[in-house]
Amino acid sequence: MSQRLVLASASPRRLDLLAQIGIVPDGVLPAEIDEMPRPGELPLATAKRLAAMKADAVALQAPGAFVLAADTVVAVGRRQLGKPGDSVEAKAFLEMLSGRRHRVLGGISVIAPDGRRSDRLSTTSVRFKRLAEAEIAAYLATDEWQGKAGGYAIQGGAGAFVPAINGSYTNIVGLDLALAKSMLEGLGWKANT
Repeated sequence: MSQRLVLASASPRRLDLLAQIGIVPDGVLPAEIDEMPRPGELPLATAKRLAAMKADAVALQAPGAFVLAADTVVAVGRRQLGKPGDSVEAKAFLEMLSGRRHRVLGGISVIAPDGRRSDRLSTTSVRFKRLAEAEIAAYLATDEWQGKAGGYAIQGGAGAFVPAINGSYTNIVGLDLALAKSMLEGLGWKANT
């Protein structure tokens, strides 16, 4: 079976995370799909569905390869916080997260060259401290919030907002590495050594 690995994501964070554990994909093919949640769809269903759709779309473009896809959804109760469109929306997200817990849901989908697949969900609980207006304003000025689900990057300045997590730290960054690696290996993929 081919050991070629294609990452179905344009996220530089996912590439960096994989590199931390010695996995360098042979190709990167971002999936062109509609990432909007469906009306009434729960956040965990959105994360799993979008990861599976990305994997399916890229598997068609990369026959004979292992395909790894992921999607991250930040959820406050049943409400989904996507990537903020502007600083006003990012500010609203940070105000909503301030002083409370939320969940980061990481959908992961792996398709093997022979069509077998594995679809899983990683859930991390994140607690934000109460944020002062000045802290929110200073964070927004960094532009780190751009392109980040929930409007923050824990691996950057927002790390100071998080006194506690329960679950995978790398899931919050963009990919639960332990889970992704075990899923790949479970379908027969082996790292080039």
